[in-house]
Amino acid sequence: MTRTLHVIIDSESDRSDLEDTLVALDAGEDVDPEPSTLSVEDLETFGRLFRPTNLELLEAIATHDPSSIRELARVVGRHPPEVTQNVTELADYGLVELEQDGRAKRPVVWYDEIDVDIPIGRHSPDTARA
Repeated sequence: MTRTLHVIIDSESDRSDLEDTLVALDAGEDVDPEPSTLSVEDLETFGRLFRPTNLELLEAIATHDPSSIRELARVVGRHPPEVTQNVTELADYGLVELEQDGRAKRPVVWYDEIDVDIPIGRHSPDTARA
């Protein structure tokens, strides 16, 4: 079963759906296979979260299952403090979970794919052209 994270850009950002999924995962419950949704407040934030270095981290976490952020830094060939900062930001948005493993924090991604909707214009029935 593929688990999908759906990302939208919405100025009225609401992460409650994503937070419910994360709580269920933490409790060891099965999660709904329907996509969970992460609302990102604007295109600038989206660009920061999904810049190439962060995508490389997400892929490395999913592929290598590192036991700590330090190990993740070794896998991607970057300095641990920089990787820690990036992973913390990803965790703040729910893109990565940090599981306490002794003194280390183990980064985990709980989804298999990311589906993104990027609006290029706002259209309402009043502004749509016939």
